[in-house]
Amino acid sequence: MVMPSLCQTAFTVLRQVEPIIVLEELGSTLFDTALQMVVKDRSANATYPDISREASQQKAMTDFFMTYNLIIRLVPIIPALLLAKLSDRGRRKAPIVVPLIGYVLSRLALLLVVIFRMPVEVMFGAGVVFGLSGGFCAYWPGVMTLASLGSTATDRSKVMMRVELLYGTAGLVGSLVSGHLFQLYSSSLGHGIVLLIVSILLHLLCLIFSIVLLQVKQVYNNEPDENCHALSQTSDDAAVVEFPAGINVVNVVLLFLAAILYNFAVGGAIEILGVFVLKEPLSWSATQVGYGNAAGCMIFLTSFLGVILFRRCFSDIMLILIGMLSFTSGIYFMSFVTTTCMFYLARSLNLFALIPMPTIRSLLSQQVPASSCGTTLTSLQLALKFAALAYIPAFTKIYQRTLDWFPGFVFMLSSIFTVLGMIPISIVGCRSPDQRRQYERI
Repeated sequence: MVMPSLCQTAFTVLRQVEPIIVLEELGSTLFDTALQMVVKDRSANATYPDISREASQQKAMTDFFMTYNLIIRLVPIIPALLLAKLSDRGRRKAPIVVPLIGYVLSRLALLLVVIFRMPVEVMFGAGVVFGLSGGFCAYWPGVMTLASLGSTATDRSKVMMRVELLYGTAGLVGSLVSGHLFQLYSSSLGHGIVLLIVSILLHLLCLIFSIVLLQVKQVYNNEPDENCHALSQTSDDAAVVEFPAGINVVNVVLLFLAAILYNFAVGGAIEILGVFVLKEPLSWSATQVGYGNAAGCMIFLTSFLGVILFRRCFSDIMLILIGMLSFTSGIYFMSFVTTTCMFYLARSLNLFALIPMPTIRSLLSQQVPASSCGTTLTSLQLALKFAALAYIPAFTKIYQRTLDWFPGFVFMLSSIFTVLGMIPISIVGCRSPDQRRQYERI
């Protein structure tokens, strides 16, 4: 009697979206470490006139990641919108299954690059294929939609938090083991091949689960409207927010400005950080790269724990400011990092750096009527996507030009943009009577 019960429980769990989230993130973290190390290896002999060998290697790496990241951020926009419409028409699996096919193909492309010593620029084509499948831009909203549909209104905030925590934990575990898997080597298998095979198998398993096992809850017209309740992702007793009758244009503009500035700062800094740790004086190995990525995933978890702790005492505006202050202090310290110990000290200051963006989205949804909520949040997401057109090449070129005299200059610049992003948030707080009262108490 016990065994059939356990099997039934296991089968029920496998039909949920959570196993897919864990498998995909495990596979992705392995791929990220592999791509970082393969690009480093292929850039080792790069030479440019009038600059040193190490500067040439850094320039080759940053140029590659600039192009690759622009491709995987911008190409998925239209496919993701089409998949979202398909999902709204009842095909809920489409935004999950189609991107997972792109994941498998892009990981397979890197494996072929390593095995056959193909030019690393082949990954630009793989990035286009990945983008045309919808990429993360389609996959993550599809996952969150299924998680939402599979829960009741009262349990939704708990479910969303569980999904986010699973995602962060899987990233942490995958990052910790990725460097060790990359180092596995035999006469027939070079460095990174075992790591990429495991990544591909995880994504294939994830794809099979999504096609064969994943269960989709059917939503009927007589069920309550689920559109844009702006539920807090970290409050167990979160209530549905009452939407205003009109649009608070000033607050919307200020929140858009803050989100774009903060995204500009974070995106630009992280764009360079992965290359920065591969140069002297850090010169990280694959194992250290994995640990460094794990530190980034740990921030994901500590940010959610921070929200749980701080929400009892502070408003949304204060949460955003705490998160921005956490990031700007850590990234400013990163400007002067010369040892691995200093790197982790800088990252420890970023404990709450992921709080601002979800909270800004929640706050933004409270400034518009329910009928405009989806449009407003989609517009913000598109604005952030197009902002990448500016910060990715801007931070890359600034880093290349300051590499010889102050390689940490881009991190200092990032901290300045974060401080600028705190200004519109503070203005929104001052415009709200509830926020003013809290400021007075503080």
